[in-house]
Amino acid sequence: MSDTIGASPEDTQQVYERQAAAFDNTRSRALFEARWLARFAACLPNSGRVLDLGCGAGEPIARWFMAEGFAVTGVDFAAPMLDLARARWPDGDWRQGDMRKLDLGETFDGIIAWNSFFHLRQDEQPTCIAHMARHLVPGGSLLITVGPGAGEAAGTVGGEPVYHASLSPAGYATCLEENGLRLTGFLAEDPDTNSHTVLMARKEEQAV
Repeated sequence: MSDTIGASPEDTQQVYERQAAAFDNTRSRALFEARWLARFAACLPNSGRVLDLGCGAGEPIARWFMAEGFAVTGVDFAAPMLDLARARWPDGDWRQGDMRKLDLGETFDGIIAWNSFFHLRQDEQPTCIAHMARHLVPGGSLLITVGPGAGEAAGTVGGEPVYHASLSPAGYATCLEENGLRLTGFLAEDPDTNSHTVLMARKEEQAV
């Protein structure tokens, strides 16, 4: 797999640890994500709890939610990224963790995984969706970026290759349904978000 695309999923954490400063320096603050963030936020209660999975250094996603009055918990597996976030917001809730093993013992009104979830292998993604569903309150919302279709690809972080993978749109819809989530939005390669493919879902009110 990695021989074909030039990146190994097992190396992703180490790449982000090595490239934390470079990634943070080059991460766009233009908020091209704003339309989706606003759509997502409109589904949440005022001052609701948001879990930012793969929060990185907190720019610009966590900052946006905090500025909008939400209580943000940021989780990332790269300690150097969290060090940057803590330097910016010492009173913030920043935790080191792996979304593949997510078990916080808490629930949130919304979960976002922008440019992080798609680093998981295809066989890991359904398990992660199940973890996220358990961490959402009934009626809670999920916003993640995925690929436009099933497959594997490579991106770069600080010049180093990183692994990307995705299920098909139908595969995601099925996985969401199996975990009490309903697909509420999907746009492949949205031109307004630098061609990101964006998925939104909502946990059913009576889901267990």
